[in-house]
Amino acid sequence: MNVKIGKQIKILRNRDGVTQDRLAEALGVTSQAISKWERNEGYPDITLLPAIASYYNVSVDDLLSDNELKSKSI
Repeated sequence: MNVKIGKQIKILRNRDGVTQDRLAEALGVTSQAISKWERNEGYPDITLLPAIASYYNVSVDDLLSDNELKSKSI
């Protein structure tokens, strides 16, 4: 299974017009960490998954899904 959480985070962040800095502040991490996740050079700590999902009002399953999330809100 190829986890694409970085891609999912980037899609959600762009969908909602959130900067890497703003997301990083909300999660208590650095913007460099967000950038690293989005470039698939690392993954968020597992304990952050519920916070990320909650921030974007999606499930943790959605974040970890192979199915690409919608880039536009419906």
